[in-house]
Amino acid sequence: MYKDFDIKDINLTKYLFFTGKGGVGKTSLASSLAINLADSGKKVVLVSTDPASNLQDVFGTELDNKGKEIKDVPNLTVSNFEPEAAVADYKESVIGPQRGKLPDAVIESMEEQLSGTCTTEVASFNEFSYFIANDEVAEKYDHVIFDTAPTGHTLRMLQLPSAWTNFLDENVYGASCLGQLSGLDEERGVYKKAVDNLANGELTTLILVSRPVDSALKEAERTSIELQELGINNQMQVINGVLKEHDDELSTSIYNMQDQVMSNMPEGLKKLDTYEIPLRSYNISSIDKLRTFLTNEEVKNDAEQVEDLNLDNIGSLQDVVDDLYNSGKKVIFTMGKGGVGKTTIAAAIALSLAEKGKKVHLTTTDPAAHLKYVIDESEDITMSYIDEDKELEKYREEVVGKAKESGASQDDIDYIEEDLRSPCTQEIAVFRAFADIVDRSEDEIVVIDTAPTGHTILLLESTKNYNKEIARTQGDTPESAKKLLPRLKDDKYTEVLIIALAEATPYYEAMRLQEDLNRAGIFSKWWIINSSYYATDTTNNILKAKADNEAEWIKVINDTSDGNTALIKWIPEELKGKSLKKLL
Repeated sequence: MYKDFDIKDINLTKYLFFTGKGGVGKTSLASSLAINLADSGKKVVLVSTDPASNLQDVFGTELDNKGKEIKDVPNLTVSNFEPEAAVADYKESVIGPQRGKLPDAVIESMEEQLSGTCTTEVASFNEFSYFIANDEVAEKYDHVIFDTAPTGHTLRMLQLPSAWTNFLDENVYGASCLGQLSGLDEERGVYKKAVDNLANGELTTLILVSRPVDSALKEAERTSIELQELGINNQMQVINGVLKEHDDELSTSIYNMQDQVMSNMPEGLKKLDTYEIPLRSYNISSIDKLRTFLTNEEVKNDAEQVEDLNLDNIGSLQDVVDDLYNSGKKVIFTMGKGGVGKTTIAAAIALSLAEKGKKVHLTTTDPAAHLKYVIDESEDITMSYIDEDKELEKYREEVVGKAKESGASQDDIDYIEEDLRSPCTQEIAVFRAFADIVDRSEDEIVVIDTAPTGHTILLLESTKNYNKEIARTQGDTPESAKKLLPRLKDDKYTEVLIIALAEATPYYEAMRLQEDLNRAGIFSKWWIINSSYYATDTTNNILKAKADNEAEWIKVINDTSDGNTALIKWIPEELKGKSLKKLL
């Protein structure tokens, strides 16, 4: 229906951003393009702005935020925004010049102030600006390719240049925000250049990546419109994973479904140049395979044979639901890499628990909020999502109102209002809403479809810094916030379900999540493998090859979970409402 994505036929600008719904293949596409351009003699830097990036798995190299040259790909440098490293560098840039000049107690206070989650946002922004606005980078590289985070985080990242600039323009007292904005004013020229470069169609292209699935295309349309509102109009679309052949029941169902979806392209996407990439039979998990990802070159199926894999010993989603019901869990999270199916699985669990007679509240902390596409409210299921803009405005009104009630001077109120205009305040407002939702678990089961892994962990970790940030802005600490951390750490009360696919990258991402949960003391028992071709009886060559590649990862995941694994077969339709029961 559309032309194949061929770099020889496409005018590629200097700065290329890949964005889209989690799991659509942004990393594979960005990495493959970077390798192919480097192979053609171009000097390329590939940058990830995603806290949950998996580029280190793709290139088999430990990466940092400074950039590492890739030995097997001359001309290619890869940089990964590691939040901890970025924060450490930024903190030192603020505090370092003051060591020896200020008393130790003041330095210690500065370090404490810079421990909040907002510092991560500021530090990431600084690094982002370096790659898009630095003259040395522009001169050194022919292309700067950004493998961006899933859509909600990407939009926030792209809004940051104007957000910080506006704050600095309007702040007559100087940047405050826990001290995290210290020193930003001297970088105003860099931020202005970042804004200008983002909106310059001759320099920058936004590549919307999606799959031939209705929800992914709707997400791409929403992203496209919001980007245009930011002044970023140079966009193209790539539809990844298009099945080209069909010869059995499953492949024919998939082929017909994707044909219908693409024939009804959302209006907001119809004017974009659109390309497609065929569904590949192999996992895109090595440099050699990334080289062929954008070509039609045949790749030998090197799936490892697994002799002792018995699906009879692996559970189902119904087993997970029964276990949650019998154990009396009150707070249930679905967590995992973007695109693994957290939303549909959370909705299916909520529906099943409601049918067992439980009162259930289903919610999401994901800014993209896809719940409304898969399930409706009912007598036993209530739903919500955190609207960041509304929560921010509500929090602003509360803080300013309390300041006025306490008799604060107009100068003090002006200062508070200016501080509340900073992007840092959003994290506090969202956290409060999250705590309120978990508080509903006193009267009902709360099922939480979380944002992709990096954002989720940051949100949970923010409990440690929450009280001090609330005190800074003169707000109150609600009772729900005081109860939150003990509830999350109570293994009789809260459980995290880890959602993955039977592939290398989702597995490694899930393992990092498991390690984070262990460190945080948050209980996790079940691993759920979603959308498995291995669990179907397909005979189609492409799908059968993908199924063969899954076997070793199903076994690895089952071993990792000590046998607490549930397997969900690939279902060739978008599940909504009662049809979610097909996942059980």
